[in-house]
Amino acid sequence: MSSVTGRLPLAGVLRLGRPSDIWFKPALSVVAAVAPPNLILLALGRLDLAMYTMAGSLCALYGHNRPYAARARVLARVVLGMVGGLAVSLIAASLTTDAVVLVAVGAVMAAVQKTVCDATRVGPPANVVLTFISSASLFAPQTLGQVPGHVGLALAAGVWAWLVGMAPGLPRPYGPERRATAQALNAAAAYAATDGTGAGHARARAASAAAIHAAWQSLLAARPDRARRALEQLLVRAEVALAAPADSDPDRLRAWARELRGTGRTPRVAPPRESAEELLGVAAELAEPQRRLRHRLVPLAPIAVRTAIGCALAGYASLALGVGRPYWALVTAASLYQANVTLTWSRGVQRVVGNLVGVLAFAVLAPLAHLHPAALVLCCLALNFGAEALIGRNYWLGSVCVTPMALLITEFARAQDPARLMTERILDTLVGALAGFVAAVAVTNRRAGDRLEHALTAAERARDNTDRLLAQPHPTPRALESARRALAAALADLRATADTAAGEWWQRALPEERIVRVEQRGHRTLAATVRRQGFVPRYDEAQDQARDRNRVQDPGRATEDIRP
Repeated sequence: MSSVTGRLPLAGVLRLGRPSDIWFKPALSVVAAVAPPNLILLALGRLDLAMYTMAGSLCALYGHNRPYAARARVLARVVLGMVGGLAVSLIAASLTTDAVVLVAVGAVMAAVQKTVCDATRVGPPANVVLTFISSASLFAPQTLGQVPGHVGLALAAGVWAWLVGMAPGLPRPYGPERRATAQALNAAAAYAATDGTGAGHARARAASAAAIHAAWQSLLAARPDRARRALEQLLVRAEVALAAPADSDPDRLRAWARELRGTGRTPRVAPPRESAEELLGVAAELAEPQRRLRHRLVPLAPIAVRTAIGCALAGYASLALGVGRPYWALVTAASLYQANVTLTWSRGVQRVVGNLVGVLAFAVLAPLAHLHPAALVLCCLALNFGAEALIGRNYWLGSVCVTPMALLITEFARAQDPARLMTERILDTLVGALAGFVAAVAVTNRRAGDRLEHALTAAERARDNTDRLLAQPHPTPRALESARRALAAALADLRATADTAAGEWWQRALPEERIVRVEQRGHRTLAATVRRQGFVPRYDEAQDQARDRNRVQDPGRATEDIRP
């Protein structure tokens, strides 16, 4: 039976969150990457070429949460993707000036960029920056003879951005892994503080599981050495707190997290049991084998279709209104698409509010930027910094800086009428947001329900496998540890998949009671496993099973009353 989820929330959509722990890193990196090329072009009197160097410079926004070995690969791929998209756009622009054809090319490219970024988990800022550059370049006057030089400028700036992104690894080579582990410890401490039964414990448990899973992915992407092994020791402590919150000390977890925030030595903790040292990092790498890119792309097909249709509708609607820059509407539509319709709606509200306020900011900055080309460059640098410093608190707040920056970039080639720019930007924002959301509602994603069914089945199988090992008199430590990690990963994936499916429209009703039952039994098995491994004292399993049976009989309580 299909159902329509009609909730389009407004409460909290514009609420400001806490700034990221490393908000200044991408902000400073993008300034360091953008400033030298722009200042060189300013000195040469060729600011008209800044759009091409900006393409490469903006690659410095990516990869700040990745260990440096992985960051090197990610940044290189982003640079190649950015330059490749720019090359395709410039070639298309040189071959035709038909706006209808160019919008179609831009929509297809936006869909490809969205799909690949989601499948490879590149971001933030994911596909939006790539789409902005490629879409804007489609409407840049171009000849085939100019393409190699312009692409070369972007590639040179991209190499500089790669160096900027890698530079922090010299003084602090383990910074990303330390931050990820600290976040996992803090999340586990928040859950441990509820004892697994207090108010808000279900939300805290989900956040803790996600943070621990992300931290393991970070550590597994780093090279194996003593520093990684020390962080793994701490991450195991967070896992134990997730499995047995009542037996964990949240203050100690937070103290370890604080020590990791600084530049001092990694806290040394004794392994929870004698044999734990040999297990760290071994079973974790076996717990979740990497799926091939093709298998990760297939579930994203509905999102790709939404993006292509939404971007095309937005671009053509903009053309119909006579707007001279349909790529603004196209990029607005591309920026909306999130994991489900509900999140897409929230992003649309944030985008519209941020762009409208940003247009007002442009009205204030335009007279200053028009004083001298150097003032224009400095304003863009300040807005680059502000966008990255603020966007972590809420997308709309970052858009307040992104919008005037995008408007000012159009003036690198020649000064333009501010009133016309502002009017066209407002129209394109509204058209792009409306067309993008209509496409999100019209293109159904019924596969969300199928993925939820697969996630439930995977979690049940992982729990059954762990239970079989627990029933053995003497299971091998490595097998038990591998099963525990696999179950933890399956439960984290189940929670993420359930949240995504809950915000999707036009699908069958979700099996909420089954989700609750699978989660509570899975986490109970996790608790039994860590106790069997000797990480924490044993408990009265019969009493816990009786409590669990009571919750299954009363599913209304089960959502919040789940141990552990």
